[in-house]
Amino acid sequence: MNMKKLAVLVLNDIVVFPNNEVRIEYDNTFEKASIDYADATEDKYLVIVQPLDSNYVVDVTSLPSYGVLGQIKFKLNVPNGKTRVVISGIQRVEVSNYFYEDDFYKADVSEIPVVSVEDEKNYYSLLMKSLDKYIEKVPYMSNAIISQLDTVETLDELCDVIGSFLPVDYAKKKQYLLTISPCDRARLLIEDMSEECKFIELEQKIESEVTQDIEESQKEYFLREKLKAIKRELGDINSKDDEIEILRKKLSKLKCNYKVKEKIQSEISRYEAVSSHSPEVGMIRDYLDWMLNLPWNVYTKDTKDLAKVERILNSTHHALEEVKSRILEYLAVKQNTNNLRSPILCLVGPPGVGKTSLALSIAESLGRKTAKISVGGINDEAEIVGHRRTYIGANPGRIIQGIRKAGTANPVFIIDEIDKMTKDIKGDPASSLLEVLDPEQNSKFSDHYIEEEFDLSKVLFIATANYIDQIPYELRDRLEIIELTSYTEYEKLDIAKNHLIPRALEEHGLTSLQVQLDDDAIFDIIRYYTKEAGVRELDRMIATLFRKIVKKILLEKEQVFYHIQSKDLVSFLGKRKFSYEKKGKNADVGVVNGMAYTLFGGDILPIEVTSFSGKGELILTGSLGEVMQESCQIAFSYIKSNREDFAIDYATLFEHDIHIHFPEGAINKDGPSAGIAITTALISLFKNQAVANDIAMTGEITLRGKILEIGGLREKVIGAHRAGIRKIFLPKENEKDLDEVPEEVKKDMKFVFVEQYREVYKKIFK
Repeated sequence: MNMKKLAVLVLNDIVVFPNNEVRIEYDNTFEKASIDYADATEDKYLVIVQPLDSNYVVDVTSLPSYGVLGQIKFKLNVPNGKTRVVISGIQRVEVSNYFYEDDFYKADVSEIPVVSVEDEKNYYSLLMKSLDKYIEKVPYMSNAIISQLDTVETLDELCDVIGSFLPVDYAKKKQYLLTISPCDRARLLIEDMSEECKFIELEQKIESEVTQDIEESQKEYFLREKLKAIKRELGDINSKDDEIEILRKKLSKLKCNYKVKEKIQSEISRYEAVSSHSPEVGMIRDYLDWMLNLPWNVYTKDTKDLAKVERILNSTHHALEEVKSRILEYLAVKQNTNNLRSPILCLVGPPGVGKTSLALSIAESLGRKTAKISVGGINDEAEIVGHRRTYIGANPGRIIQGIRKAGTANPVFIIDEIDKMTKDIKGDPASSLLEVLDPEQNSKFSDHYIEEEFDLSKVLFIATANYIDQIPYELRDRLEIIELTSYTEYEKLDIAKNHLIPRALEEHGLTSLQVQLDDDAIFDIIRYYTKEAGVRELDRMIATLFRKIVKKILLEKEQVFYHIQSKDLVSFLGKRKFSYEKKGKNADVGVVNGMAYTLFGGDILPIEVTSFSGKGELILTGSLGEVMQESCQIAFSYIKSNREDFAIDYATLFEHDIHIHFPEGAINKDGPSAGIAITTALISLFKNQAVANDIAMTGEITLRGKILEIGGLREKVIGAHRAGIRKIFLPKENEKDLDEVPEEVKKDMKFVFVEQYREVYKKIFK
């Protein structure tokens, strides 16, 4: 057999094994030259090789050291320009040299010596067993391969026959071809057939399960339809069957997690199995109604335009900068991180300052739905966390009820009157709210009725309260407290002009061309017809005024322009209902103007002191609380211990009884800010020296004469300005709060800031 300069045929997609034929069709000139050269030789031999690299480029370095000696059995040129050829593989050969000649590759090849191995018989036996097992799993292989196994005698031939028929990829077949050792080749084939058997078993198992599921589904559908037909024929069809179908359709469209769906599916099956006459039917149906109508994964998108949110908040509420700023901060951080727990805010302030309406405006500005509940007077935990389903008439708690009404899982949830929850022998609902209002827990809130966890972490909770001290401590710790103080007269004026009056005009069918109110008239309504922290009563008074104007217009049948001034208010609203303290007409000995702060704003508080023969006792009147009584005692003790500095003789202090009185005794008075005024009134009496009537003062005093910081500065200063006061003594530490006072008030007044009482004494009693 001449093996010098045989033509080389490079096949990059087909593997030709020894003792195997291959049919190829080509039109490539490179392949054509090789095959034509081989066909012209006497033996028609050529060398078939597979390139080492799948991305074959014509290059000697990418051709292997081993190939298959092939022989051309048949060659035919077809009319479309292609050539068909049948090549038979004879044996593996070793390629010793490649060279390029006549536009194609040629090679020198030599036979590979046969080396017998002792284990060949064992490998032969193992390979046949693996093949039998494989044919059992893949029946279509049997006919194709069994006919060729009869002529096979050696392990080498068996490996090549199996390798040629095994349905593996080109890379695997190339590996079989280039593995010269028959034993190594047998190991590869055994491993690959074993892997293929496992894959086929898994595929058959999956196919069987899918077929079974389809058959069961079809069977169930068929039986249900048949049952309906039977009931229809018997006249026994009822609405429950249709209802169950509707429930199943709702469940298929419901957006919720797998666990909740599984629970609902279980309850639907239970509902289907229970008799229509069973008392359980109604309970299960109600439960399904709740579960299928809760917004498990329904969310609204927050408004991303922060400027728009700010505009909406400013258009609905005057001032309240702190809470507006907090909402804008929350939105800004949420946009920046896209993963932020909602804050749990608590708006604390007196009635009427706009806590609830502000919460509604926050919802509007964010573009969220609103849920609102009032917990005032609740004393049953079940009102918050629901009843157990075992009870007849059981329902979810108010939290889940509110979420369902809102229709989304991220509404603004307003909890009103959180400070008015009661705690008694019947229950402690405040503790039940802990799970709701704790950011660490509310992502897995569990209602007793629903039984499945509901995520409340995206809900923006806003609680409202009148008094911070009455909020249960365990709840207060979990709330972000924002205090809303009472409105000043000037803020009420702005609110009336920008909000209340335009709204009232529209509600009463009037226009600004028919009715106009002077600022002085609005001020008088605020001062003398209302006494409140908010603007509810002011809104009612404006509505009363407009109702009377509408009545006059309709009765008199004349379109008259009404310009309401202060002097006109009595005819529309009647006599003044409230009054405020005014400064005295003259400066009197033992009388000093203190300053008071109440829920309704600020006012001056005249303090009167007198003395008469006695034993140095202190008499206090005017409905004083414990703090005020202590302030009087501290002031008296301070004067006694420093009498020589104030030039007060012994007899005046220790041989007279002192009576301190706060007018309007029906009003309770308490608070730590009257010490400086009480001290000044006492010194005025003891020195028989009057204090100017246009001076007022506020601040607590210690036994060492230090003057302490006070609260409510803005309201006190406005009340003093209204009373005609033009000079005020204030604690030095309150100087930082002066920017809260309106400019129109500050420009008319003089402020004296003091740290020690001796500074006050020097400025008043020169």
